[in-house]
Amino acid sequence: MKLLHTSDWHIGRTFHGADLLAEQEAVLGHLADLVVAESVDVVLVSGDIYDRAVPSAEAVRVATTALGRIRQAGAKLVMTPGNHDSAPRLGAFAEFAAAGGLHLRATIDGLAEPVLLPDEHGEVALYGIPYLEPEPARHALGVPEARGHTGVLTEAMRRIREDLAGRPSGTRSVVLAHAFVTGGEPTESERTIAVGGVEQVPGSVFDGVDYVALGHLHGPQTLAEHLRYSGSPLAYSFSETRQRKSVWLVELGADGLAEVRRHELPVPRHLAMLRGELAELLSDPEHDGLTEHFLSFTVTDRVRPIDAMRKLRERFPYAVHMDWQPEGGHDGAALKYAEAVRGRSDVEITRSFLEDCRGSAPSESEERLVLAALGAAGREREV
Repeated sequence: MKLLHTSDWHIGRTFHGADLLAEQEAVLGHLADLVVAESVDVVLVSGDIYDRAVPSAEAVRVATTALGRIRQAGAKLVMTPGNHDSAPRLGAFAEFAAAGGLHLRATIDGLAEPVLLPDEHGEVALYGIPYLEPEPARHALGVPEARGHTGVLTEAMRRIREDLAGRPSGTRSVVLAHAFVTGGEPTESERTIAVGGVEQVPGSVFDGVDYVALGHLHGPQTLAEHLRYSGSPLAYSFSETRQRKSVWLVELGADGLAEVRRHELPVPRHLAMLRGELAELLSDPEHDGLTEHFLSFTVTDRVRPIDAMRKLRERFPYAVHMDWQPEGGHDGAALKYAEAVRGRSDVEITRSFLEDCRGSAPSESEERLVLAALGAAGREREV
């Protein structure tokens, strides 16, 4: 049996305010092509199908289109909710969906009830653990003494191993789980799942099964031969600029895990980060090849340029983020508030604030506006 391990689609997510639905539809469509090219039997999605619990109508359309294409390509699907999904919404009509080849494992009660799929060597048991929020999950699992993610996932895996032990000898097993496993490397785009400062669980929690398809961390990672993150199909932060997004092609033989291969995904829109003075960024011909990239700029002018983002977008339509970091840093040391305002007039404080924010004092026209604003504020106080 050949499996395709994916996760963290985050359909409906934006990138610094930019809509990503077209890019998401493109890369998810590639999964259907891969199903055909590699004769994939089952596609796994280990949580965070959507980016929010109540997805938009357009996000739902992209998801259903992607799932439909994968199913038409010949693969069945097994999905579990992540911390961004609403488990009840995702799991609605699960029994009806299963009849069409989409198997949703979205309930705590059903985490030890596998999807059983046959191949020439017998049955493969695929278990889906929905994202377990520790506090409600420990009570739902009947283990009120359990603590944190490790406690509830330990109980979930105990139930799975118990079910597996009752099945015919040689039954191969796969677990889908959405968690932060020790040894994994996060990016800036995952929502924290820390509880009391602790979010990681040891990989040993998942011992006893042939393959564990992990979701939550957005970079592809191998923690052990049978324990892997596929990562997200798209980059969702500039911290992922150098990542090569991929999925895992997992093959199960007669005796368990036979082979795992990495398949790199196409990049609908690349990311890049540029640094320099605004005039250079707007004129340097070396940047001509980046006009279709999502771009993050660090502008280094000593004085903060006016309307810099609008000017950057005139040349780079997909500029989505900008920081101002003047070369050499700000002049002067930061003062405590009391020290900064002691013995100074409102005009002096405002002038100092503007200079600190942008690296230059207000112009004559700006100072007249400041005086007018402070005068109006004073009249309001008198009223």
